[in-house]
Amino acid sequence: MKNTKWIRLLFVPLLLLASCGDNKKIDRDVVDQVNKANEVKKVTESEITDYAMKWGDEISQEAQAELIGALQKAIEDKGVPGAIDFCHLEALPITKKVADKHAVNIRRVSVKNRNPENSPTDMEKSLLDAYAYNVENEIDNRPNIQKTENGEVLLYTKAITIPGGLCLNCHGEPGKEVSDATFEKIKSLYPADKALGYKVGELRGMWSISLPKKEVVKNM
Repeated sequence: MKNTKWIRLLFVPLLLLASCGDNKKIDRDVVDQVNKANEVKKVTESEITDYAMKWGDEISQEAQAELIGALQKAIEDKGVPGAIDFCHLEALPITKKVADKHAVNIRRVSVKNRNPENSPTDMEKSLLDAYAYNVENEIDNRPNIQKTENGEVLLYTKAITIPGGLCLNCHGEPGKEVSDATFEKIKSLYPADKALGYKVGELRGMWSISLPKKEVVKNM
């Protein structure tokens, strides 16, 4: 097949240290691990892209579950204003923990960002515009894969929409869904906040997960 490539996952030389009279046996598990590490997989570009889509979806779901679980607990313990403190301190570290686990980079980006660190790059902005167009025209938003860095990184993106009333406690209309106490907390922690005035079903932003190609192949 034209686009078939031989991709070496990892090369680990097996160094056998021996001397006269040394009767030590080689641990079979070590040999098996080295052989597995030296394995060569025959995969196509389309197979790599398909797996990146599947893996990116799994990672985004894992990160989302971690964030939602921690946020719900913060709301139960401290109320919505207290949850704003939680997001300010813990949201980015939580996504970084998941990213480090999988050796990828995870971002949640939006043109109406609350945290300036979630501002989109030019490429992410164009993808957000496409997702916004789909929402406005009632077209299903599906996850996307873009090749970057000469194909060495696969960028997985997935639209994030406002699913229900819980999110409006922090992202709805001040004086209506957003309480005065929550609004004051948002202004104190995020003076340049743009993430208010949302309605259920509107595009909030997107997951942007950079998957190094070598890590995709390693996990196949």
